[in-house]
Amino acid sequence: MSGLTFRIKRTEPAIMMVIALTLLIIIIGFFVNERFGTIRNFLNLFEQMAPLGFLALGQTFAVLVGGIDLSIGAVVTASNVLLAGTVSGNDAMMMPALILVLAFGAAFGFMNGWITVATGVHPLIVTLGTASVLQGLVLLYTLQPTGSVPFWFEEFAYGRVFGFPISGFVMLLCFLAVGLFLKYSQTGRAVYAVGGNPEAARLNGIRNNRITILAYAASGFFAALAGAYFVSRTGVGDPRVGDPYTLASITPVIVGGCLLGGGRGRITGVLLGVFMISLLNNLLNYINISTFIQWVIQGLIIIIAVAVYVDRRKKP
Repeated sequence: MSGLTFRIKRTEPAIMMVIALTLLIIIIGFFVNERFGTIRNFLNLFEQMAPLGFLALGQTFAVLVGGIDLSIGAVVTASNVLLAGTVSGNDAMMMPALILVLAFGAAFGFMNGWITVATGVHPLIVTLGTASVLQGLVLLYTLQPTGSVPFWFEEFAYGRVFGFPISGFVMLLCFLAVGLFLKYSQTGRAVYAVGGNPEAARLNGIRNNRITILAYAASGFFAALAGAYFVSRTGVGDPRVGDPYTLASITPVIVGGCLLGGGRGRITGVLLGVFMISLLNNLLNYINISTFIQWVIQGLIIIIAVAVYVDRRKKP
């Protein structure tokens, strides 16, 4: 019993808060709709939370190095349109195009990181600017859904293995891989060091610029992966699909306990944040709350979470 108490005390307050809110949402959901608590609904939830999970992973890298990536939504859209437009229903092009799109996302993130370290401009401004350029280019290319992918690629979004969604399984594998990378690899620990104290990291021989660029490349890669998911889900490239996901990618990262100044946060907390936000949206859908109101709620959650976290850190 004492061991359990010790583990609870060591758990970060942010994670405990997310767990408590998740349990509260589940309890409310059982009373709101009888279908909410079914296994089928929770399996569907894991399928639907996959893109948010990918995006939150990418945003986590940017936040951990002390930055933020506001180009995520634009990368999702561009990757989505690029994949569908390149494939255009041709089976033989599917895998090469998918590799191309993931490489594009990583390269775009690399560019964001390089501009940030080369110019010294805050990443918020850099990524906001590059997002505007990229979104403009996409809209110059098409103003309506375009392209198509082979039917079998839809298995990524809708397929099941032993009843569990393939997309949810891939998302969990990504979280596991990133968690192990950040905790056990030298580069992963350097990500925390650069975000926590850049000068101390530099004095310890860490190449801050390389780590920052790597973090934004990872953010772009996961945004492109989310873009591929949306192609799998809809079968076409949508020039507006990524619009709401920049804000959405930030919410679980902050709620999960990552410090906006960088250097602090756990992948476990981010995963719990993704699950909580997805569960909340699922509940709001069951009670017919508008998607636009859900965006308002997400914005309020960010403000409250940051305010609570900052206040807690200010206490002696």
